[in-house]
Amino acid sequence: MRHNEGRRSLLRSLLYLTGLSACLFTGCVNKAQQNFDRPPAPVTVTEAITQDVPTYLDAIGKTVAREVVSIQSQVSGRITKIHFTDGADVKKGDMLFTIDTRPFEANLRQAQANVSRDNALKKQAEANLAKDVAQAKWGEVEVKRYGILVQGGVVPREQYEQLRANADSLNAAVEADRATVHSAEEAIKVDAAAVESTKVQLSYCSIRSPIDGRAGQRLVDVGNVVNPGGSSGNGSSSGTSGSSNSLLVIERLDPIYADFTISQDKLADVQQQMQAGRLKTEVRLPDTPENSVTGQLTFLNNAVENATGTVNLRATIPNTGHRFWPGRFVNIRLVLNTIHGAVLVPANAPQMSGKGSYVYVVKQDSTVEQRQVSLGQRQGDLIVVESGVQPGERVVTNGQLGVTPGGKVRIDQPANPSPAGNGTK
Repeated sequence: MRHNEGRRSLLRSLLYLTGLSACLFTGCVNKAQQNFDRPPAPVTVTEAITQDVPTYLDAIGKTVAREVVSIQSQVSGRITKIHFTDGADVKKGDMLFTIDTRPFEANLRQAQANVSRDNALKKQAEANLAKDVAQAKWGEVEVKRYGILVQGGVVPREQYEQLRANADSLNAAVEADRATVHSAEEAIKVDAAAVESTKVQLSYCSIRSPIDGRAGQRLVDVGNVVNPGGSSGNGSSSGTSGSSNSLLVIERLDPIYADFTISQDKLADVQQQMQAGRLKTEVRLPDTPENSVTGQLTFLNNAVENATGTVNLRATIPNTGHRFWPGRFVNIRLVLNTIHGAVLVPANAPQMSGKGSYVYVVKQDSTVEQRQVSLGQRQGDLIVVESGVQPGERVVTNGQLGVTPGGKVRIDQPANPSPAGNGTK
């Protein structure tokens, strides 16, 4: 009996110690959990800044030469000399081709000889006219004198009638001489016009550049026979088909056009800004996007394309160094107006959620607040924040994945800090 009571007492003691141990262990665990604090998340922050920024439309366009001239022959003849090299820059008035001048020089001498001959004929006709006029005047005097004598019965009427017929014949000769002089004058005018025409044709033998520009590849060689509106007689060095009548194409590269299109729903904005003044454009090559060239919008088409719903526009840009080449694709930014005092943050600061864009703003106590923001256009490495952030507030730009709203953060500075103000427009 005593032995059983001892066993029961020992069992109760073991149960008590086990329960006590469990309570002590549970209390320690709860105390450790209560004392655990999440460490601050490491982040990089940048202050929001304010500056004037443009509003714009971005488009892809293509550069087009401002002037394109196809050089053609205006006379038939054989090319005797080429005065340029393929791809050379030429000035207005520079010699390009020389066509054999000998046939035209011979024609000019013939026309000049015809003028000299007609001048000689005119002088002879004028001399005959002067002689016949004098004789006609003397004949009229004789007719008057014999008329008086006839009335007095001194001379017979038959002699008077003979003198009267001679006077009429002399007057007719005078009129014929005047007609001959007039004919000679008209012949001189015709031959003088032929001289001028031949001189013009002779000038066409020297083909000069009508514009400043860059020469393309010549399509004929020395010795080819060319015709106005026809083909070269012996082909060309470039292998171009003889059906073409172009000798050379010259394109003006400075300034140069940049053609692009915008959607018709943007047309009203463009028209409104055009009424306020000229619109500026920024044109960039795809391989050098950091180097832009500023130009002006110089053309807006008068109709919307039915098939695409777009409107064609054209910008004129300087091209002194010939960076832009006709036919090349370019990135075009049409600047509409300027927003003064816009708030900007780095473009990598905003994040997306089901409710829209938001940023993490670090407060003075190093805790983080999640802010919903309304974003505007991107400006290089920056982006416009239309609402949700004030200038000077610090936004998280790196480490957003480790941030919890209301939690604390540890601000780390990047190895090469890039201020928000360094973003390109």
